[in-house]
Amino acid sequence: QVRLVESGGGLVQAGGSLTLSCTVSGSIFEINTMGWYRQAPGKQRELVAAIARGDSTNYADSVKGRFTISRDNANNTVYLQMNSLKPEDTAVYYCNANIRRTSWIKSYDYWGQGTQVTVSS
Repeated sequence: QVRLVESGGGLVQAGGSLTLSCTVSGSIFEINTMGWYRQAPGKQRELVAAIARGDSTNYADSVKGRFTISRDNANNTVYLQMNSLKPEDTAVYYCNANIRRTSWIKSYDYWGQGTQVTVSS
């Protein structure tokens, strides 16, 4: 059983900061790319940021320069530092990880349960 548990969401005023974290637990052989997605009401889920095992990163244009993704491989944890938050950042944020559970099977994407981020104007 693989679980992704997120924490760190909440309510913040515009211009404020929040840090999300997501820890992977369970029987794991290796974790490849980890990332954060978000889904606002009435909109499709979108990629916010992703980080590969070699620490290369990818950001949505809307968050470049404001958000920073990082990972702690020893603790199977990914973080999203969010600064200069805007009301349009309001969404449910989901953690995603591409995980191989054993060396002889392919990897699959796993998702967290989501954490609400609300930015007030």
